[in-house]
Amino acid sequence: MTAETDRQADQPGEPTPAEAPEPSESPTASGARTPPPARSATRDRAAWLVGALALLLGSAFVAVDLAYNQGNLIAPIDDAYIHLQYASQLGSGHFFEYNTGDPVSTGASSLLYVFALGAAHALGFSGTALLAFAVALGLVCFAATALLTCRLGTALLGRAVGVWSGVLTAVSGPLLWGAASGMEVGLTALLVTASVLAFVRERPRARFTWTPVVAGLLALVRPEGLFFAAMLCVAMLWTLWRARALTPGRVLASVVPLLVGVAQYVFFLLATGTLRANGVQSKSHLYDRPIFYPGEFVDRTFANIRTVVDHFTGLNNTDFTFPLALVFFLGGIAYLLVTRPEWRALCLAVAAGFAAVVVSAATLSTALLHELRYFQPFLPLFLVFAAAGGYALTRLVPREGPRRYALHAVLLVMLLFTVVATPTWAVRLGRQAATIRDTDVSVGAWVSGNLPEDAIVGVKDVGAIAYFGDRRVVDTIGLATNGMAEASNNGTGSLYEALRSLPEGERPTHFAVYEPWPGAAMRPFVDAGVFASPPLVTFSVRTPPDLNNRRIVPFTEMHVYAADWTLAGSGDRAPIPGRVRDQVNVGSLGSEDHHDYEVRSAVPGFQPNTVLRRQGDVVDSGRTIVGGERLTARGLTPGRPLTVATRVLSGAENREVRVRIDGRDAGVWRLPDSPDAWTTAEFTVPGELVTSPEATVELEPTRPLLSPHPEYTSFGYWFVQ
Repeated sequence: MTAETDRQADQPGEPTPAEAPEPSESPTASGARTPPPARSATRDRAAWLVGALALLLGSAFVAVDLAYNQGNLIAPIDDAYIHLQYASQLGSGHFFEYNTGDPVSTGASSLLYVFALGAAHALGFSGTALLAFAVALGLVCFAATALLTCRLGTALLGRAVGVWSGVLTAVSGPLLWGAASGMEVGLTALLVTASVLAFVRERPRARFTWTPVVAGLLALVRPEGLFFAAMLCVAMLWTLWRARALTPGRVLASVVPLLVGVAQYVFFLLATGTLRANGVQSKSHLYDRPIFYPGEFVDRTFANIRTVVDHFTGLNNTDFTFPLALVFFLGGIAYLLVTRPEWRALCLAVAAGFAAVVVSAATLSTALLHELRYFQPFLPLFLVFAAAGGYALTRLVPREGPRRYALHAVLLVMLLFTVVATPTWAVRLGRQAATIRDTDVSVGAWVSGNLPEDAIVGVKDVGAIAYFGDRRVVDTIGLATNGMAEASNNGTGSLYEALRSLPEGERPTHFAVYEPWPGAAMRPFVDAGVFASPPLVTFSVRTPPDLNNRRIVPFTEMHVYAADWTLAGSGDRAPIPGRVRDQVNVGSLGSEDHHDYEVRSAVPGFQPNTVLRRQGDVVDSGRTIVGGERLTARGLTPGRPLTVATRVLSGAENREVRVRIDGRDAGVWRLPDSPDAWTTAEFTVPGELVTSPEATVELEPTRPLLSPHPEYTSFGYWFVQ
């Protein structure tokens, strides 16, 4: 058999013994084949059986959750309760107010999912019943995804590929975990698969009706979905151009997902004053550290990409997918590109969409957490093309009989590697749900029963504590409380300043927090006396870790403290006498912004994180400095000598900094040797250097480039005349 006849024999509609017979295809005007009409849903028994299998296994995962929690349904991650809180507020008429009366916030990563759950709350679902609805919705969507995966594989390469793809989806541990988690994984997976299947169905007519609608919903359900939907927009426009059908109406319909994405960000801008959602401000490599370094951004992002690729390759860890899955996926894309010209636009869109999803999610510091949940919704489509890669591999077998057995053998091996990991994911789900029950859910129940009704609780995990605690919360990480993300990312000192700057009636009266990342360290609050010690109660993590010695939470203890704001603002008091013309509170982002403050680091990549410290009856924030600083002092009297006073902690070998006023040299300032306690240092600027009411003050190393650099902790500056 020649290569050409072999290629022709493998086309859908010209069945080999490896495939069930399909109706023949008819050529279009452009010469490309039209796929056979879809089978009736009632006749497509295999697809329905695959969907039933997915639903059955999903129910088994829920049963494991219940078994680990004494018959109670608990989400395996706290983030699910963030969606439930937003949804319950939305269903009660409080539009994206995390606490009643709060300004609109963008802590929910899925607008569409919150609206779906909000509608359920409006219909009467609340408390654990709303979580049950969310899980049921996820499982139904997952079952529908498996069914549509079966149909998509059949449409692309025949019944064998379709059925095997559906089964691989139905038994996928990560997908079952995500579907039963209470998160938007099931809904997103359904929209990803449905949008591609709609494209496959509508491409022959070059008239897209359902594809833009489904892709538009995909753009609303997850940020990664928007990137994938954008690639489908390009594929639709390319198809219209090739068919010479670029009419205004069809073009407008094809870009609906992009318009939906734009509308979403316009909503962010109008509601919060910024295009960036709170989750992006809190987690993105662009914003999660005080200073943005392009090289560090690339390094961190590509480290995440390498790990994600490693998971999808399935060589070092085969529980996420089977070995060489990524190779099969790329092989399936390449095979369809070469042998199926009618699917080239789709294949390029899928490849570009996957790349965009991986790169965009990899820019988040949380990209690898929660069982790679950002990537789980794209697994069904990944499995379709991986199965296509297995199909392509078996085309190398020259005889039709052995080729049929080779196809099923390859796909069976994929299935076996997937199935042996499925029970592990079920146990993982149960163990993680038990961990959340022992920590966040238990804290929420304790808060509800033990704190006054007017208590305000500062939290790190903002989901279950708010949902079950029935108290106003302040999110110290900044997902649900606007303005806290940047402060938290700058460190404990900036977080303290942001919290104490709240009106007294809005400051947290209590804190339910843990020590490690994510978010700023909490121990300095205890040491400074802002958290009254000892804690009111401590919740220890008793649930054993999984086989990889990991837990779904990053801590082993969570404490509830009463807050003590007695010394709030004590750090603003001037440490020297005289008339203070201006003050810069280092660590307070508002004060820093007002004074054009910036750290001039002498070491690329060094982060000037803020600290919180108490000395006597003074509590103040500061920044660790290696190099120097730049700031603008205002309200000065020109021509008069200026005393610059600073509260500083320094014990480094090099404590000398050069002072420049509006670019002119004012001399060298030798900071005091004070490694254990801050002291006040003063520097006098001659009157002739003060030429206007504003002066730019620069502190820089006396030996630029060369180590040792000046190292000190800067707590603030006062300008006295």
